Amino acid sequence: MNTLSKFETFYLIAKENRWYWLFSIFCRLTLAFAFIVAGMVKILGERFASGLSIKHPMGAYLEALHHTGYYYTFIGIAQVTASILLIIPRTVTLGALLYFPIILNISLLSFAVRFEGSIVTSPLMVLANLYILIWNYDRLKYILPFKTFTGNGIWEKPTKYNYKFPFLFFTGVMITVGLTVSLAQFGYDAVPRNSLSDCKKQFENTKNEVAGFAFCECIHNNGRPLDECLEEFKNAKK
Repeated sequence: MNTLSKFETFYLIAKENRWYWLFSIFCRLTLAFAFIVAGMVKILGERFASGLSIKHPMGAYLEALHHTGYYYTFIGIAQVTASILLIIPRTVTLGALLYFPIILNISLLSFAVRFEGSIVTSPLMVLANLYILIWNYDRLKYILPFKTFTGNGIWEKPTKYNYKFPFLFFTGVMITVGLTVSLAQFGYDAVPRNSLSDCKKQFENTKNEVAGFAFCECIHNNGRPLDECLEEFKNAKK
């Protein structure tokens, strides 16, 4: 039995488990809610994260994005559309396909500018989106570049679900969440944070307090690019 056949065997078993199904609904509704909120802000013409200073790397990006006119509105419409498609059972797969490139872009942006506002949530949303795509593999497989796959067709909802709790899977989910939070908290030696005071708190009473304070002022007072401030911090820290 090849790898794809093994996956499809496990897939069919998972689709009959009520806990996996409930988790897919949780992911759908959570993702939909997040994008409806974010999308409506853009459709209404308001700047997303308006409290963030334009000197902040993410704040500067969002300020520039806010002034792109109909492109900014278009992003909001795309987010709300993806959310609605996720909520409707018959269009879940289409919604997940539309949702994925948007949230992947947000996640990469969050890591690039070290934005604590979404550096935890956005990668988890990417993983939730991937789960939904995998959950709908029976529909996606027809457009995937596989030479062969089983002829099981579109999966039909079972008359009775299996209620066995998948401890291993949900343990993996909890570990993933924990690792993501840990990466955001301890994965970087310097992050801009959302304000000058919050930025300085990460360096208080540490051996790099002077260099850290200079980094925060470089970002929040001088409004210089993140890579320049990080380079100066790297050269100045002990």
